[in-house]
This record gives sequence, structure tokens and C-alpha cells, in this order.
Amino acid sequence: MEASGTGASAAPKSPFYRQLYVQVLFAIALGVIVGVAFPDFATTPGVKALGDGFIKLIKMVIAPIIFCTVVSGISHIQDARKVGRVGVKALVYFEVVSTFALAIGLVIGNVVKPGAGFAGKPDAAAVAQYVNAPHKSTVDFFLDVIPDSVVGAFARGDILQVLFFSILMGFSLLSMGERAAPLRKLIDEFAHAVFGVLGFVMKAAPFGAFGAMAYTIGKYGPTVLSNLAGLIATFYFASAVFIVVVLGLIARFAGFNIFKFLYYIKDELLIVLGTSSSESALPNLMAKLEHLGCSRSVVGLVVPTGYSFNLDGTNIYMTLATLFIAQALDIPLTLQQQLVILGVAMLTSKGASGVTGAGFITLAATLAAVDPRMVPGMAIVFSIDKFMSENRALTNIIGNGVATVVISGWEGELDREKMNAVLNGPTDAFAIVREEADEPAV
Repeated sequence: MEASGTGASAAPKSPFYRQLYVQVLFAIALGVIVGVAFPDFATTPGVKALGDGFIKLIKMVIAPIIFCTVVSGISHIQDARKVGRVGVKALVYFEVVSTFALAIGLVIGNVVKPGAGFAGKPDAAAVAQYVNAPHKSTVDFFLDVIPDSVVGAFARGDILQVLFFSILMGFSLLSMGERAAPLRKLIDEFAHAVFGVLGFVMKAAPFGAFGAMAYTIGKYGPTVLSNLAGLIATFYFASAVFIVVVLGLIARFAGFNIFKFLYYIKDELLIVLGTSSSESALPNLMAKLEHLGCSRSVVGLVVPTGYSFNLDGTNIYMTLATLFIAQALDIPLTLQQQLVILGVAMLTSKGASGVTGAGFITLAATLAAVDPRMVPGMAIVFSIDKFMSENRALTNIIGNGVATVVISGWEGELDREKMNAVLNGPTDAFAIVREEADEPAV
């Protein structure tokens, strides 16, 4: 893998217009222009299908990549206790960092007060589908981790269910010893083939970003960006503070620079920005983290788990949106109630993970638990939630990437020399995906 990575870096640099992040950035800008200038065209089913189709293509390979990565990672290790150790460290890290994210949302919401003086009238009917949606309890959430059938889990693309089965399969192969060698080799080879498929899919990323952005702007109109600009700006500011300060300090203690890391995953961040889906970048993120020097077993366990338990952007949104609605409706919240917000949000953000409209569903559950009078106020943020969801996804994927590097370091399974070389050198997303497809498993 070293030889391949070095060779890719030493190869002549391709023209800028062939770089994935340049293509995606151009596609996003073109999507905004088309959405503003030709809204009727931008909202046609064909344009919308570009974004939806790309996300479906990515989701197509998520389940097999998670399965192969986790099973291969566990079955190749010698110490079975390591899996439980990594899992415990990951969950503890997730809860601590999530608490910081929730607290930042509360603090900035109290200082900036983006909802003070709001004169709009909420339309409660607009969010009835989210408010009335069934919210799963924490017990139901853990029961749902167990799939009714393995085939069903893969067919639905349920990340946690696939992860649960993959862990069991990995331990099973580990316990079989040398008898499982042929099956381990088969899974490793299948993983390389799936990463090859991912390489083809990633070439469609600019088309997906264009379609998703053009449709969004065309449907909601450019004015929606300024209707509640204060809340949007506050949310982005709070997320930036979290990334630069909290994740920046964590990265510094772990031995790397957060800004260099952000530049390293710029392709994935732009894909997330264009599609508003953190899942669209999950497979490529896993490949890049391995290329960075993180062990395959840690990447395979931490990244999929983090997509359900490490939702930093969602946590910031929930506390900030709750304060915004309380301020807009002129409902004073005591310090005790705000602490309740923090505690309830910590639970509800896990309970509705993976549910369509999870951001709104968890917000509804939090508002109902703190003060039911605030639930109709969800309609205030309904029109701009699409634009806030992009920032939620961006913050979530950055948080999961940092968590994987940190936990790899804790486990002593981070190649720091390679990490420093990669972060200080040029990166090519397609070359990294091809490396994962071509190189034999360790």
C-alpha cells in the first residue's frame, strides 16, 4: 500500500479541472445559477433524479463495504478483546464530544439570541408529518439494531444492523482460526471489487451535486436563504467554533492539524455539501482514513458506529434550534430547563438515528419533553431546514473522521509517519479508491 500511495503522489499532477473537488465545486455553483435563473427547469423530475440517483448509487455500496471492512478487520486480528476495547473507547469518546457539541449550541444560542424579535407566524400544519411521526425510545432503538433477517438488513441498507451482523461474522471467522482462511481471502477480494465499483460511482459525483443543488434552489427559491439568515449564520458559526476549537484541540493532542485534515477530505466535504447527505461520502471516507494510516479494523468499527452515535452537527442543531424557537415564541427557559434540553437531546439524537427526517423528529421529541408549547414553533425553521441539514452532515462527517484518527492513535494502530506524509502532500481521491481496489489486504 505504501508503494502504491507513493507512486500516486509522485505521478505527474493531473490538470486542475480533472480534480474531483474542482468538478464538484463547479457543479454546485452551476446548480445554484440554474436554480436561480431557471427554477422551472431546476425542479423537473429529471434534474432532481441526478441528485437522488447519485445518493442511491452510493447507498448501493455502503452495506457491502461496511460488511467486508468490519469482517476483514476483526477476523484478521489476534486479540478478540480488542474489538470490545475499541467499541468502549469509541462510545466514551462519542458521548464526551457530543456533550461539548450540545453545550456549544446552548452557549452560542444564549449569547447571540437569533430568535429574539422574530415576527413571523409558524404554520403548524407544515410540520405535522414530522411532529406526529412515531419516535422510537432508546429501548426500541437497541432492539432495532438486531435485524429480522440478514438479507433484509442488507436490502434496506440499515447501517447499524449490517454492522451488528458483521461484528458477529467477524468473531465467528476469528474463532474458526485457519479453517476460515479461504473465506477471509474471498471477503478481502470482494472488498477490493466493491471499492472498484465505488471508483466508477465517484465519477458521477459532479452530476449528483449539480442536480441536488439546482433542485433545492429552484424549489425553495433564493429568498429562502435570507428569510432566517440569522439562524443559519448562527448555526454555521457554532459549527465552525466546534470544528476549529473542540475538534482542533482534540486533533492537536492527537498529533495532527485540523485544517490539514479538512483539506485532505475536501472531496468528501464538497460531495456532502452538494448532496446534503453524509452517507454519500461514507465509503470514500473509510478508504481515505485507511490511506491516512488508520488500521482497517478501527476504521471499520468506528466510522459506521459514529454515523449513529457521533452526530455532532445534529447535536448543535438541536440545542440551538430549541433556543431559537423558545426565543421566537417568547417562551423563557430557565437554566434547569436548558440543562434538561442537553440531557434529552443526548438521548433523542440516538433514538431516532437512521429515521427519515431524523433531525425534525428528534427536535420534536426534545421540544415536547422540555415544553410542549414550543412544538408548533418547529414550523418556523421548516423552510430553511434543508440548508441547515447540509451543515449538520458536514459537521457529522468531520467529527467521525477525527474520532477515527484519535481512536486509532489510542490503540497504537496509527501510522504517524504515513499520516504526516499524507497530510503534507497532494491527495487524489480516485487514486486512493483505486489503491483500495488494487492492493491486497493485510
